[in-house]
Amino acid sequence: MKYYCIGIKGTGMSTLAQILYDLGNEVSGYDDAKHYKFTQEGLDKRHIKIYYDNDHDIDKDTIVTYSVAFSEDHKELQRVKKLGLKVVKYNEIIGNLMNSFTSIGVSGTHGKTTTSSLIKHILENTVGCNYFIGSGDGKASKENKYFVFESDEFNRHFTAYHPTYSIITNIELEHLECYKDINDIRDTFEIFANQTKEEVIANGDNKEIRKINSKNIIYYGFNDDNDYVIKNINLKEENSSFDLFYQNKLLANFTVPLFGKHMIYNTAAAIILCSKLGISLEDIKKYLKTFKNAKRRFEIDQVKDTIIIDDYAHHPTEIKVTLEAVRQKYPNKKIVVVFVPNTYSRTRDFKDDFVKALQVADKVYLTEIDCNREKQEDYPGITSRIITEEIKNSEIISIDTIDNMKKEAGNVVCFMGCAYIDGILNAFKKTL
Repeated sequence: MKYYCIGIKGTGMSTLAQILYDLGNEVSGYDDAKHYKFTQEGLDKRHIKIYYDNDHDIDKDTIVTYSVAFSEDHKELQRVKKLGLKVVKYNEIIGNLMNSFTSIGVSGTHGKTTTSSLIKHILENTVGCNYFIGSGDGKASKENKYFVFESDEFNRHFTAYHPTYSIITNIELEHLECYKDINDIRDTFEIFANQTKEEVIANGDNKEIRKINSKNIIYYGFNDDNDYVIKNINLKEENSSFDLFYQNKLLANFTVPLFGKHMIYNTAAAIILCSKLGISLEDIKKYLKTFKNAKRRFEIDQVKDTIIIDDYAHHPTEIKVTLEAVRQKYPNKKIVVVFVPNTYSRTRDFKDDFVKALQVADKVYLTEIDCNREKQEDYPGITSRIITEEIKNSEIISIDTIDNMKKEAGNVVCFMGCAYIDGILNAFKKTL
């Protein structure tokens, strides 16, 4: 079959395009962004054609799908509709793909990418698997039995999925442009849980998850009322380790090169899932030690004596726990954060939480809000300054004023955000 992916450089769309190609389909796509993005690495390797104009030919039998970042009135989307091409929603295609495999849907407000990547790493090194990772990383073969995929709650996308197994890492307020309140969010996760065919592996320390009404949930966490209990954690500069118990019986001690308590949760979920698929604890322990996280998840670089961390964190909770993880790894360093806010609605809805989370750092820089699915005129008065005005040691930065950050040489500088961040990150590297 032929597929045309609009917004093909988006993290999810890039991943889908790679999987469709690997499964024997003819794939091409369109994007507004002409500059290089890390998400196109897998597209380039497969020689998937990316168009930037609106007048190239598209075969009549091509199925079109598009990124949610593209509005219905986008020029390219309007064009394919006028051409009479079949348009199928992104999540519907994913939902259909997974039905051919034993599928593992990883959901949650935070931690989806890392948890999916952990499972993928273990399975790929033992029995093989297909995977859809939200960092623009996808791969598939018809020969593999398992399909690991992120199940995103944005716009209720994951209600189109019926996985064999699922994971719920946490439930928290997010995407209030799509949901009324926390009850609405939790109810949608409950739909996803009840569409899981076998078992739901869920973080039992999360109070919203505990409210879900589903028959097939097993719980993990630090609290003793979970089925799987995490104990004796040891957070070191080089790694993190912990014991995992099942019904009061010690399974093993596990070590993983990740940082922060939130990563212990993600690792425990991956261990439980893989053990249920028959992977031995010895193999799980072995491959956890060699794990390398996905792109833009606590990705560390160094220029001279300056440590640079690139992370996808864009929600206050994610920022807070990531900065705490940086403290774990670099306890004696000054920590600087450069945050690129994404969406006016999230900035407005979580302003106070952003202020509190960012104050974990010693120095805070923000860029102006970078949003491709909302219009600034719809959110009067919402700029990054509503955050910096509340943080004493903070300021607005841009590529044009990046020289102001020369004084941060020698520190740990964390670039955070889900928007395009390469521009300002690379500009900072040049100042060094």
